[in-house]
Amino acid sequence: MAGLAMAAPGETLALSGGPKSVTFPSEQQTALFKWPRYGPAEKKALHDLIDTGKFYEELPLFENEWKAYTRSPFVKAHMNCSSALTSMYFALDLEAGSEIMVPSYTFFSTCLAMRFFGYVPVFVDVDPNTVCFDLEDARRKLTPRTKALMVMHSWGLPCEMDGIAEYAREKGLILLEDAAQAHGAAMQGRMMGTWGAMGAYSFQLSKVMPTVEGGIGMYQTREYFERAAAFGHYEDPAKSAADSPVRQYEGTGFGQKYRMHPFAAAVARQQLRGLEERGALVAANVRKLNGQLIQLPGLREPRCRPDQKRAYYYGNMLLVDPAKAGVSRDALLKALRAEGVRASVWDYPEQHRLKIYSEAKWWHPAPVIPTAMPGNQQVNANHIFLPLMHGEASELIDQYGKAFEKVWAHRAELAGV
Repeated sequence: MAGLAMAAPGETLALSGGPKSVTFPSEQQTALFKWPRYGPAEKKALHDLIDTGKFYEELPLFENEWKAYTRSPFVKAHMNCSSALTSMYFALDLEAGSEIMVPSYTFFSTCLAMRFFGYVPVFVDVDPNTVCFDLEDARRKLTPRTKALMVMHSWGLPCEMDGIAEYAREKGLILLEDAAQAHGAAMQGRMMGTWGAMGAYSFQLSKVMPTVEGGIGMYQTREYFERAAAFGHYEDPAKSAADSPVRQYEGTGFGQKYRMHPFAAAVARQQLRGLEERGALVAANVRKLNGQLIQLPGLREPRCRPDQKRAYYYGNMLLVDPAKAGVSRDALLKALRAEGVRASVWDYPEQHRLKIYSEAKWWHPAPVIPTAMPGNQQVNANHIFLPLMHGEASELIDQYGKAFEKVWAHRAELAGV
């Protein structure tokens, strides 16, 4: 594939009136890309639950299965990942004003939930090579008030947890994980969410293991587990040992109700059973396609180390280097779409730019708003998403490869447009 960029120079771009490279039937493409993917197993599980009425029995069943799958000592199902993250911050029990390092390139719950407990986010950039937590930026932003470090595994790619965990130990920081996008991802044989003292997953409709809404928290110690569970599950203190600090809050917990819906738990149990098989199929299709595409000048994937197993959330992310490609991302996108490639972009909101973080009334003390996040900006400005393919897709993969080949062969023409 080394000569890809020089191939088919005589073909006219679809953008200029030539034939499209992607002729695979549109309805078949839609079926391959369709998400979420539910089937008879999910339908039967919901019907059986309605018929038996054993609704709340689904929750411990799912928790035990997730615990076994992830090899996590303690887990607690939540109504969503936001409630799991909020409970995690409550469980820390840190002094008000404590700082927590957190990526700006993330969903708001990763950062915003900490304000309810008087914690202060320290916004950390992402490494544009991995699209994940930039440890070097974190080193620069450490202060005596920093007590914890939260990472987010972007788009299913594990953060480089060995270095991050070593740094957290060295500085006495509590390591936390937002694994909302990383179902099935692992590093050195350890699942995401088990590297930190606590971790959280999302089962929202778009996620790798969708239940429409839902989440789960994972805890390495009983103390964190009991505090996090008691925050949003009033029935849990009564299950604690007699000498547990949360036992005295039987009947109330700590004032929230974050129970996962039993229907979501029933769907989660079925989704978990096929998670590895579905993930392997998607990954195989990505490898077939990307093995061709990353040979093109100026096109690459986020870095994934040999000791990492990534998941694929939302799409197949590719990164364009306009200088090496010799043409802008937007010009490439326009040409690819004309060829029939369903290419898209989605800029992740940079949390530090959003209004609520700049208003001191919500924070005590107010967070420092960084003037620039070059990693965030580079990723948002230069990524492309291709749809994930959830079935046998050899013909479509071949046509996508030819579309990229054709567009890259006309880069000089596109650059002059």
